[in-house]
Amino acid sequence: MPKNKGKGGKNRKRGKNEADDEKRELVFKEDGQEYAQVLRMLGNGRCEVMCIDNTKRLCHIRGKMHKKVWIAAGDIILVGLRDYQDDKADVILKYMPDEARLLKAYGELPENIRLNEGIAGGLDEEDDGAGDDYIEFEDEDIDKI
Repeated sequence: MPKNKGKGGKNRKRGKNEADDEKRELVFKEDGQEYAQVLRMLGNGRCEVMCIDNTKRLCHIRGKMHKKVWIAAGDIILVGLRDYQDDKADVILKYMPDEARLLKAYGELPENIRLNEGIAGGLDEEDDGAGDDYIEFEDEDIDKI
């Protein structure tokens, strides 16, 4: 049998179950920070976001959050703006859905932002024809096939 020379296996990499999302204090933005909604994930620890000041920015997910906090399209995040690059920012914090609702209630987020959706603002409400998802065939239509 070969000797194990590493520091551990899959369970060590998985780490402890850090339940820090139970009840944490709501973090508001400071100067040099902005609220944003994720438009799409780009891979390699980057995402495209629409900031509250109506600017599209390319964001980099910081190493502390990488592979620990999962960010998806439509999430509300707090980004740190860069002094030297206006079109790029860094993800500081991801808000849980209940925290995002609180931010909207406090007036920090504008009313036109849509929470808890898969794609940020790109979906319209479904029309009344939602029951037309299936097609009925008559028996004679089946015989022709």
